[in-house]
Amino acid sequence: MSQFKVLITRRLPTTLEKLEAIAEIEVWPERQPPTYDVLREKVQAIDGLLCLLTDQIDQALIAANPALKVISQMAVGFDNIDIAAATIHKIPVGHTPGVLTDATADLTWALLMAAARRVVEGDRFTRQGKWQTWEPDLLLGPNVSGTTLGIVGFGRIGQAMARRAKGFEMRILYTDPHRAAPELEQDLGAEFVSFEQLLQEADFVTIHTVLSAETYHLFSDRQFEQMQRSAILINTARGPIVDPAALYRALSAEQIAGAALDVTDPEPIPTDSLLLTLENLIITPHIGSASWQTRKQMADMAIANLIAGLKGDRLPHCVNPEVYG
Repeated sequence: MSQFKVLITRRLPTTLEKLEAIAEIEVWPERQPPTYDVLREKVQAIDGLLCLLTDQIDQALIAANPALKVISQMAVGFDNIDIAAATIHKIPVGHTPGVLTDATADLTWALLMAAARRVVEGDRFTRQGKWQTWEPDLLLGPNVSGTTLGIVGFGRIGQAMARRAKGFEMRILYTDPHRAAPELEQDLGAEFVSFEQLLQEADFVTIHTVLSAETYHLFSDRQFEQMQRSAILINTARGPIVDPAALYRALSAEQIAGAALDVTDPEPIPTDSLLLTLENLIITPHIGSASWQTRKQMADMAIANLIAGLKGDRLPHCVNPEVYG
């Protein structure tokens, strides 16, 4: 008889044999996540929870089962989880850092290139039967090589973007609460500047900072006014870092040239959002880590965190290690 009961809030792209050996597993079978009320009810009868960033794990849900042994999130970020409440109840929270760096940087670079060279617009143009002949001024966009890239947030993914930009002989500016080591700056050819200078000088601005009270709507009207009219914004971090109403105003008024988003506010983007009417905006459905290899590795890490928590062992990747104090 299984020793533990666990809930996994979505089907995972990996096998569950190791978990099945010690636990009775319920996997939420629907494409849409369980509602908050369903999740709160199910949490009361389990020992471990493996969740996604789409699940709201707040104080009330945690209090519904303060004896929960572990919460394991299949994501790097954890702003959907009340970490303070989990810590009060001595519940370790796991996440999956490090593994999605290159996959997310690859997607970010793909969005940057697609926005610059108007790839999505060109695809639509062709499918609509509008391609009649070669035209000298058809779907012109800016160069990427030799231009200036501004990186907001210089963690693993921001640094991975700098490595890619270096290969395109770009000038690389970055801003972050903590300046990188001189050796890293030299290796990547990155220059530490203020947020304001970055906005004013970058041809492409890419967001890789965490979502917090300080970064909520970090990009709004004032920031778009500081950017070059030819600039392109890319966000693969968290949707609420960009004010969607301000972004619409900036794009529709050609305050900036274009944008590409893999994350939105709210998420998913409402089908009646004015942003969806814009030609100079690309939106993908939060697929930054969506390579087979990366998603499997994320799932395996989340399972490893879950198993450790069920057994009372220290989580390999713990958000709140103070629970072990």
